[in-house]
Amino acid sequence: MVVAWSETEYGICYLNGPIGANVMETLLSASMGIGLSAACGFRVFVPLLVMSIAAKTGYLTPAPGFEWIAAYSALITFATATALEIAGYYIPWVDNMLDAIATPAAVIAGSVAMASMVTGMSPFLKWTLVVIAGGGTAGLVQVATSVTRAASTGITGGLGNSIVSTTEAAGSIVLSVLAVLVPFLALAAVLAIFFFALKKLLGKLYKERAA
Repeated sequence: MVVAWSETEYGICYLNGPIGANVMETLLSASMGIGLSAACGFRVFVPLLVMSIAAKTGYLTPAPGFEWIAAYSALITFATATALEIAGYYIPWVDNMLDAIATPAAVIAGSVAMASMVTGMSPFLKWTLVVIAGGGTAGLVQVATSVTRAASTGITGGLGNSIVSTTEAAGSIVLSVLAVLVPFLALAAVLAIFFFALKKLLGKLYKERAA
């Protein structure tokens, strides 16, 4: 079997043949899963709703065992939960209470999002990726949003939290759609978010140490 490198119109190189197809499929599914998992950190149910819509319209094919995501019952449940979640974050102080349960919920949702997307790898590698890149990514993003909201509450008494909530909801929607349509761009966005957050954290630690 001859295997060669080819280049797409976007400048992405990949392997021809079954091996190359499997590698690209795995990378795409993993990138999609990471993007959706990160979006779960902003809003738990928005990515699940986007996945359900995409699966229902035939644009997205969930991994074996997760076909239920395309069911009408799942679509209605995710749509209702999304509406309630987004609305709840616009109620002062209620948003902070939601954060208390949102962290474990985001980890679970992120794990489900990753597990439903990843294919073409061994079960051990898949579930390792699900736990670390799926649940871990969602949890880290959610903790960061909780810290931001707590700071906003302390500074503005909760009055500025609506801006934070709008930004989070918009971020979850955009990142979810990107993950489905342009997985590699979604992955790049997630890496940029983590880089920015790490830079801010290190800068704050440096200032505290200098003081």
